[in-house]
Amino acid sequence: MSDREPPRRRVPGPARPARPGGQRRPGPGARPARRPGAPRPGGSRPLRLGSPRPRLRMVSLALTLVMAAFVVRLLQVQAVDASAYAAKAEQNRYVGRTLAATRGGITDRNGVELATSVDAYDITADPTMFTRAATKVSDAAEQAAALLGPILDQSPDTVAKKLRTKNTRYTLLAHRRTPQVWKQIKDLKTTLAAKAETDKSAVNFLAGVLAVPASKRVYPNGDLAAGILGWVNADGKGGGGVEQQLNRELSGKDGKIRYAQSGGRQVPTVGSTETPAVAGSDVELTIDRDIQWAAQNAIAEQVKKSGADRGYVIVQDTRTGEVLAMADSPGFDPNDLSQASAAALGNAALQDAYEPGSTAKVMSMAAVLEENVATPGTHVVVPNRLHRGDRLFQDDVDHATWNLTLNGVLAKSSNIGTILAAGQLGKTQKEANKVLYSYLRKFGIGGYTGLDFPGETRGILAPADKWSTSQQYTIPFGQGVSINAMQAASVYSTIANGGVRVEPTLVRGAKGPDGRFAPVAQPKKSRVVSAKTAKTLAQMLESVVDDEEGTGAKARIPGYRVAGKTGTANRVDPATGKYHGYTSSFAGFAPADKPRITVYCAIQNATKGSYFGGQICGPIYKQVMEFALKTLQIPPTGAGAANLPVSFTP
Repeated sequence: MSDREPPRRRVPGPARPARPGGQRRPGPGARPARRPGAPRPGGSRPLRLGSPRPRLRMVSLALTLVMAAFVVRLLQVQAVDASAYAAKAEQNRYVGRTLAATRGGITDRNGVELATSVDAYDITADPTMFTRAATKVSDAAEQAAALLGPILDQSPDTVAKKLRTKNTRYTLLAHRRTPQVWKQIKDLKTTLAAKAETDKSAVNFLAGVLAVPASKRVYPNGDLAAGILGWVNADGKGGGGVEQQLNRELSGKDGKIRYAQSGGRQVPTVGSTETPAVAGSDVELTIDRDIQWAAQNAIAEQVKKSGADRGYVIVQDTRTGEVLAMADSPGFDPNDLSQASAAALGNAALQDAYEPGSTAKVMSMAAVLEENVATPGTHVVVPNRLHRGDRLFQDDVDHATWNLTLNGVLAKSSNIGTILAAGQLGKTQKEANKVLYSYLRKFGIGGYTGLDFPGETRGILAPADKWSTSQQYTIPFGQGVSINAMQAASVYSTIANGGVRVEPTLVRGAKGPDGRFAPVAQPKKSRVVSAKTAKTLAQMLESVVDDEEGTGAKARIPGYRVAGKTGTANRVDPATGKYHGYTSSFAGFAPADKPRITVYCAIQNATKGSYFGGQICGPIYKQVMEFALKTLQIPPTGAGAANLPVSFTP
């Protein structure tokens, strides 16, 4: 055996996994193997990729700048301009509208409705809902206007213009339309909406049309007392009469509401702010509806029968000055002003100024009696003609010389006798003029009545020192001076009230929203003549009606003592300013010995039949006075008439 050790035998162990590519695992001290690379064609150098870090930095910078812009804008919106954007959001989200106050009613003295308000609707629209963006149709406003125009009684062009209003979500299409009008629109909306649900190409052109509850003024009695009541215009304000005079009290105070809306409708789940409307006060007039009706029917019938331009009747309580009726003809229906003529609008009894004629003689007689220059029995010789100044005066009938008492001068309505009597008021004509002027003013001539009525005239009464030569002699018998019908009635109520003038009143009081009734202030009172003079005048006025020689026989009322005076004056034509036609009138009160009611009637320019006041106004006085006495249950006094002498035997 050899000294060498025999070779060791390797014991087979578990097989080791081969390295990729068949490479062997390097042993200690071996160089690292090359990484496998793509084959190098033609033996060129390998392509090396650039570093990604610069590109990442650029992307990061860009993103940072974008985020910074967003942050800056966010800060501007939420911090710097927050209030402005919030306001815009509120404006677009919230809408406001006025809550119209309910207008107060007007009643007569017994609570009968003369003017009231009923439910109505203001038809409105949201213009943003008629744009192309909202409807996908360019002529949505025009198509909606074509549907609404006939219902609202407006031209389609007018409606379309309103629907195209910019920068607003509210426009008013029509004021105070009846519930029937709104129902027509709602029915159309419903039909269009149903069609739009089944036909995707169809459009509901009325989706943006809405209605706001309001009220409409109505007058249940039509044209009754229209001259007193007036009317309410399209804006809901009084346009005449008491409606205009007391507009503030009747209107109340409108409220406001602001609420969130969507699609033109209020969002009920979102809060709203509201200032409630305060209803107007209810006004109670002094008018008695039944007496007003009787007066209006009587004057309308006579104006038509006489072919006159117009006429008026006033009924007044002699003790309180309250106006129980004030009627004129022709009138108008405040429910439909489109049918009224401009000449008929207003209140002619207060707005017309005219020469009163012989009904004014009672004021001259009052001055003569109060100044103690004559008595009812004083003898007055009345010639056929009287020359004064630059004129020759005569009475309305040609006559021989009359031998009259002062009472007879009034009973027979002598112009000449009145001139002679009034001339005794002063040592000179100028002094007499001043005295007469002072009494005319105390009776209320040349001044406002105290009613504060819209359009009222105070008439024309020149100062005494400005009277022309003719006026010095015509004013005593009612020419050369102008009055209104209320002034004329007030003169007779003053005599009936014992010589104390009480300013006329049309309003008794008002009931506010709290239900409390507040009466108006007591009217002003002033003594014009003594009670003795007033009583004497009442007896003299009885002779006008009761005496066979009087001019007012047609005003007699069986069972009652009646005091009255006729009037027939030359009339100034308002159109030409020249005398044309006549003013016919009658004024008086009853019972003569215990007066309660004054009635005054005047008719302008009667062209058919008689034009004398006693003939055409006397019957009106009788008809209206009888009705008023029965309505107010005023009994006859039962006393006999005074029967003062009318003439004397020389």
